[in-house]
Amino acid sequence: MAIYAGIRLPVFVVAGIDTTPRRVLGLRRRSWNNTLHSKRNEEKMIGHLHGRVLEKHPPFLILDVGGVGYEVEASMNTFYRLPEIGADASIYVHMVVREDAQLLYGFVDRQERSVFRELIKTNGVGPKLAITLLSGISVDAFVRCVEYEDVATLVKLPGVGKKTAERLIIEMKDRLKNLSSITSVLPKSSDSSLPLMETISPVVDEKREAEAALLALGYKPVQATKAVEAAAKSLGEQVSAEEIIRLALRGMINT
Repeated sequence: MAIYAGIRLPVFVVAGIDTTPRRVLGLRRRSWNNTLHSKRNEEKMIGHLHGRVLEKHPPFLILDVGGVGYEVEASMNTFYRLPEIGADASIYVHMVVREDAQLLYGFVDRQERSVFRELIKTNGVGPKLAITLLSGISVDAFVRCVEYEDVATLVKLPGVGKKTAERLIIEMKDRLKNLSSITSVLPKSSDSSLPLMETISPVVDEKREAEAALLALGYKPVQATKAVEAAAKSLGEQVSAEEIIRLALRGMINT
């Protein structure tokens, strides 16, 4: 008897020749190939990118690195701090390898990426929801929600119900203690929303782009339209999609 891919199977040897059924050999080859594939993926994980900002369509951007365009999904916290299109940018990356896709999630600093990685370890929280969380509130605001068990604020984010919020608080408390050296350097703010940018760049069809970004983050169409209209009305003309998104998110969290 021999074990191939974790299955105990018979091995037949006649006159020194291995006559193991081809089906068994196929299992052994597939198992070996899968192991090699897994090791290659581990060796090729992308952790950081530096290149020219080619496109910005919140929450996605394309970064041109040596002539290769990398599509990255970033939190709005990161998006607000990106330079203009055509300028160079550096982002930290978390890479997710699936059978049908290789996905990149970008962050402006290691602190946010570390919190993201802890978030996706929580049961029921995938990369998409983690990006939404880090888009709706800043990292330090999320830390305070966990510390003070602020379920009411967390449930205002799309995809976060009461049970998910309670699970986040329970599971993240211990994990955030391990990140105390990281979160201790984050600026403290009295506002749970993200800080305003000092500079604003003009964007074509800002309201439509802002709505598309909110929909991509998981908000319902009615919510997105209402929030964008209110934000645009408050801001007036000549504003960017990023500022509309920022104010819209703030409005939905604070109501």
